Amino acid sequence: MDEGDTSPTGVLFVCMGNICRSPTAEGVFRAAATRAGLLDRLHIDSAGTHGYHAGEPPDRRAIAAAKARGYDIAARRARQVEPEDFARFHWILAMDQANLRVLTEMRPRDYQGHLGLYLDLAPHVGTREMPDPYYGGPDGFQRVLDLSEVVSNTLVARLQRALAR
Repeated sequence: MDEGDTSPTGVLFVCMGNICRSPTAEGVFRAAATRAGLLDRLHIDSAGTHGYHAGEPPDRRAIAAAKARGYDIAARRARQVEPEDFARFHWILAMDQANLRVLTEMRPRDYQGHLGLYLDLAPHVGTREMPDPYYGGPDGFQRVLDLSEVVSNTLVARLQRALAR
């Protein structure tokens, strides 16, 4: 993560189980980065703070909602955040305060990247926490997609400026 570092910029999306919010945010961001011509300059992934679903695909409802909007997240497999992620990712974006607290406790003292709430990148969306759709109906998955689309475009614009330097 030094100034002279030419490795891809890492962006990690994190929720609790890595089956709803973070794989959706990853898929939407990956598509936005592709449209912007940035994909080859980025290392994009998602993970969960808990390993409940490690190795599993995203929730079937998340896959269906994403597919209906043209995003393919079916091949993702859940994984748990690892200490090494702080060396691999410049941007670690939590979906809510509870997961941000877990990440903050894990963060090495020398981590120089951005650790924060995903939705804080777009304060105009009116909320700081990505709602968890797991126990709700289809509208919750649509809301995650809506918010991810807005924030992904904001993050892509920010990264375009940073990578142009």
